Amino acid sequence: MTQPFPIPTPTDWRAEAEKALKGRALEGLVHLDADGLTIRPLYGRANAADAVFAPRAVGADGRPWDLRTLVEGDDPEAVNAAVLTDLEGGAASVILAGAVLSDSEPLSRALNGVSMELAPVALHAGIDGPDAANALAVAAKGSPRARLLFHMDPLTAFATAGGSPRPIAAHVELAANTAARHAGAYPEATFFLATGRAAHEAGGSAGQELGFAAAAAATYVRAAVDAGLSVERALGGTVLGVSVDAEYFDSLARVRALRLMWRSLSRALGHETPAVIEARSSRRMLAATDPWPNLLRLTAAGFAGAVGGAEAVVLDGFSRARGRPDAFARRQARNTQLVLMEEARLGRVADPAAGSWFLDHRTRDLAEVGWAEFQKIEREGGLIASLHGGAIQQRVARSREALLKTYQDGGVHLVGVTKFVDADVRPVSVEDAPPPSAPGDGDRCRLLTPVRWAETFEGEVA
Repeated sequence: MTQPFPIPTPTDWRAEAEKALKGRALEGLVHLDADGLTIRPLYGRANAADAVFAPRAVGADGRPWDLRTLVEGDDPEAVNAAVLTDLEGGAASVILAGAVLSDSEPLSRALNGVSMELAPVALHAGIDGPDAANALAVAAKGSPRARLLFHMDPLTAFATAGGSPRPIAAHVELAANTAARHAGAYPEATFFLATGRAAHEAGGSAGQELGFAAAAAATYVRAAVDAGLSVERALGGTVLGVSVDAEYFDSLARVRALRLMWRSLSRALGHETPAVIEARSSRRMLAATDPWPNLLRLTAAGFAGAVGGAEAVVLDGFSRARGRPDAFARRQARNTQLVLMEEARLGRVADPAAGSWFLDHRTRDLAEVGWAEFQKIEREGGLIASLHGGAIQQRVARSREALLKTYQDGGVHLVGVTKFVDADVRPVSVEDAPPPSAPGDGDRCRLLTPVRWAETFEGEVA
């Protein structure tokens, strides 16, 4: 008869840890993150929180998640070729960006041959989101089964540009009115993307990103209700966005935490609604001097989005820090997800993180600190008032300084940048991208400037 392995006690672990530390204090294994949360070296029954089960709501047409690709361009025929290549190569949906969104005619050409009843089409149009939404509504030819993701998100555009052509409240109102106008014709459509990406890419903490996303969601839902939508339709028409990076444990915990927060937020707004979460890979983690190790970072980010339970996962091209990714980089981004889905089979288990003492504890911690940030923004008058007053920007700046210091002090290394540097970097090609548009003079705020952690060191190793 086989004997079971003995289960070590915390006392046993402590003895072994002290032996390995060779006189150093055991407390040195306890760390504080950018939100001031404690991360302990050991989690178990003695310090476990209640179990968390936060699976994605539904599969994506028989697949565990929606493999979504980003296609950017100004020429409709080139964009159309890229979209068809992605969909034929395994993508389930696409996000479009660039000048093709300027009007329904070029957008219709870019979507020639795409069945929008089967392949959802999303938009990334910045402050011009309502105009792009109108163009997509025309391109969909009134099909009530078209799965349109308008992804209107003027708040992120305002925060990252530092301004908008008109008062930002007017842009939010216009987005809400646009949603109300198309809701009847397109019952499968979603209208808003509520994300904390602006805070994340500017160096914000996990709690600040989650709080920003919740505050954006509350702003859009309230505006949609004022525009005439029911609370149920407004909530169901809101997609949540979250960033995932190479710190995959924290990233997947962010996805799960956002789902918990949405459960509370939708209930507070009047109708508990299942979350629909789109996880996008972080750009602040990418390197430019040697972009090839970004493939590893993006794989870790895709793993986090999939295991964390995001309904859709979007991976950027590995050459993004150099410019707009070309066809090869887009293919690598798509194939990375296919390997995770079809070969690693990450979607076979619903919420595989559930039951992990550490990940359940971390999920709850992040949900609580994200909710506290959301409440702080609400006390400041809501997200628009917080951006106007600069309060959220100040908190993000402090987090950015603290996180950057961990890299400068050597507490965290960047493969290919601060460690394992390749002396003979292989070249990469990128496409030309248009310069960012001016924010306009209608409204201003202190912008949330994007950061890349590697940029501080790349001059030294180039």
